[in-house]
Parts: sequence; C-alpha cells; structure tokens
Amino acid sequence: MFISRTDELAAMQKLYDKGTFQMVVLYGRRRVGKTTLISEFIKDKPGILFSAQEANEHLNLRLFSESVYRFFGLPVTTGVFQSWHDAFLFIAEKAKSQRFVLAIDEFPYIATTNKSIKSILQNIIDHELKNSQLYLILCGSQISFMEKSVLGAKSPLFGRRTAQFKLGGFDYYDAAQMLDGASNEDKIKYYACIGGTPHYLAQVDTRQSFEENMIDLYFTPQGYLYSEPAMLLQQELREPAMYNTIISAVATGSSRLNDISTKIGEESAKTTKYIKTLMDLRILTRTVPFGENPERSRKSLYQIADHCYRFWYKYVFFNRAGIETGIGRNIAESMVFPELSAFIGKPAFEDICSQYILRQNRNSALPFLATEFGHWWGTDARARQSADIDIVIGNKAQGKLQLGECKWRNEPTDAGEIKKLLDKARLLPGYQDYYFMFFSKAPYTPAARTLESDNPKLKLVTLDMLFEA
Repeated sequence: MFISRTDELAAMQKLYDKGTFQMVVLYGRRRVGKTTLISEFIKDKPGILFSAQEANEHLNLRLFSESVYRFFGLPVTTGVFQSWHDAFLFIAEKAKSQRFVLAIDEFPYIATTNKSIKSILQNIIDHELKNSQLYLILCGSQISFMEKSVLGAKSPLFGRRTAQFKLGGFDYYDAAQMLDGASNEDKIKYYACIGGTPHYLAQVDTRQSFEENMIDLYFTPQGYLYSEPAMLLQQELREPAMYNTIISAVATGSSRLNDISTKIGEESAKTTKYIKTLMDLRILTRTVPFGENPERSRKSLYQIADHCYRFWYKYVFFNRAGIETGIGRNIAESMVFPELSAFIGKPAFEDICSQYILRQNRNSALPFLATEFGHWWGTDARARQSADIDIVIGNKAQGKLQLGECKWRNEPTDAGEIKKLLDKARLLPGYQDYYFMFFSKAPYTPAARTLESDNPKLKLVTLDMLFEA
C-alpha cells in the first residue's frame, strides 16, 4: 500500500506533463521510501528503473545495458555498452522521439567507481539531452554525496537539475497509517520511539503489544533496529566514533554546546565542526528561542532530529553489551519502560503537536496564517525563574501569536494548567491578538472545558483529535 507523498508525486507529475527534458534529483536517508516513490510515479508511464549495485563499473554497466535493452524490446544478447558515454548517447537518441523516464537509483554507487561519469552526463545533457523528451531521475541515499557531488556548485552537474526533492520520514499522521490496528496512544508511542521512517514502521506487528514490539526491534541482537542507526552512520561518516559520542551526549541530556563539549572531553571549536556535519545530515538540529535571530543568538539548543536515533542512543547504545548477553528484555522492562512516559513527553509529543499545527496551518484551519514557527525559553522576570513555551507560531505582520502547551501524562488536565498557559502571553509582548492551544494525552476536567467555552481564543486538543482527517 502506497502512503502519503502526494505533494512530491504532484510536483513530479507536473514536470512530466511539460514534455521537455527534466533532471530530477531525489535523495534522502536509507529506508525513507525513495524507491517506492519512484515506482509509484512510473507505474503508469514508460520508464526504466535501474538500481545500481555497490559493485564495480563492469557489473553496473552490464546490468544497466540489460535494463535498457529489455525496455526497448531488444535482445539481451545485443551486448554491453562499451562505456557510460555510449549508454547515455543511446538513451539520448531514443529520447528524441519518445517520452520516457530513466531513474537511476543509488547513483553514488556508479559515481564512486567512475569519477568521470558526472562530467560525461553533463556533456550529454548539454549537447544531446537538453532538447530531448527524457525524464531523468538521479536518486541516492548518501546525503552528503548528493548535496555536494551532484547538487553542489563544484559538481559538473551543477545547474542542470530542474527539480530536487529531499525525502524525509513521515510525520506522525502519515506514520499512523502504517500502524493499522494500534490504538491512538500506541501510535504516538511508536512514532516517539521509532520515528517516521516507513521501512522501520513496517517492521511493527500490531498484533503484539507495544512493549513486545520494542523488545523485538531494539533489545535483541537480531532485532531489526538493534544496530541500524550505527550502520547508517558508518556508511555516511569516516569517523563514526566521535559522532557516536556526540549524539549519545545529546541523547542523554546535553543540549548546549558547552555541555556537549564538556561531556565528550573536547574543545568547543572541534565539537562545533562535528556538530555541523551532523546537522547537514539532519541527525541533529539547532534551535533558538522564538523571535531571536538564528545567526546571532547565543541561546542555541541542540537535539536529535530523528526519534529512532534519539531512542537508540539513549537506551540501546550504552546497553549493547547486556543485550548481546541475552538480558535485553530485562533492560527494557526495568530500565526503559518505567521512564518511557517522560521520554515521549519531551520532545517527541511536542514535536507531534507541532506537526499537527503545521497541518492545520496548511489547511487554513487556524485563526490566522502562521509564517513563523518555534518554541521559546528564557527568564520570567516577574516570577524570577526560567520559563518556556512548548510551541509558538506567529504572524508578525498581522500582529497575531499562538502559544501551545503539550502534556503527556495520565492525570486529567484541569483549568489551573491551562491558566498557566494563558498567563504566558506576557512573556512575548508586542502582539495584538493572542491565541492558545493546549494538547493533553489525558481527558480535560469539566472546569477546563468551561474555561474553553468562555474563551473563544482557546482550543483544547485531545489525543483522538490529533488523528482526525
């Protein structure tokens, strides 16, 4: 079953309908569904989907030749193209008279065994393909390679692409569609611990309990996710040890640069270099308080962007020796599950609530069109203590601001908690209209509902509302 990706499919189709040469660059981490998206796109179109192998040039050229000959109805015994230049010239000649798709999956495998292939392709595009009907897709999982060696300014292919798509994981709503049979609460828990990578979500057996799935996936040596983050990191980076150390520091509570540097025992300048690489790979993300200039703010916080990585580095990374000896279940039941509610509550549930607001904003379902998004932390001068606001969205031009609070706990949410949110409007002065949205795992008390009915600018969101169409 194909899920989501409607925006990407629509954009790709719009390019196809032009009938002219297109070079689409599609990339993203492994398992996010790039090949599935390409397959869905070409299922009703004439097209070649060639998956390059991590092998030498001879084998890939032979396999490519067979795919091309098969598509054009030629006998496989026609022979192997003598070079990639000959192969692309053949494609260019065919594309002069017919529209078809050529998708090369895992393009980096070819480009690393033949350093000149990007120049070859650039030359063919400039002299043969630019006036053809070919719809070319270059796809890859090595993010750094695709951004630097395909899209980067120093690449021979720079300026040739007509569109680019960086595919990420599903948000919580689309992820939930892969968890048919799970309760809404469990859907939140799965997303908080596994994230939105489609292939990972496909490993969940909803006939089992959430706990059994987590043990099977993470806490047994043969579990699908037991070593997955570490293997992906090794494929992208040359020094995984240092990156592992930094990610584990962030996963266990160090969010400021000085704290991370102190915990790993390195100078801040060196730590910054490694953090930048992790941010380029979208493994770490940097945030500043809402309203501050990201380039100038000294209040940066770092957190792990992917919930699978966050869970793995907090609970699996340091426990691999125990899991290897067969006590993974014991570790999960005694050390992980008892504190999982706090792990889900911040920042995973806040992230989910933010995604809900983004969807509402796209559907024009908020009181105003938000153009700024984030969260806020700082000092409450009146109370003389630190304060934070889980979600802040605004439209400065219209003078409108919405504040959000997220509570993942079992106790019913009373009016007192909601009044605290209403009071936080004074922490961000300068707006004409303030709106409020409260998210709660537990039901709201009658007093809380009365407060909502008396305040048209307040909305109380329940767990089930997060999954409404």
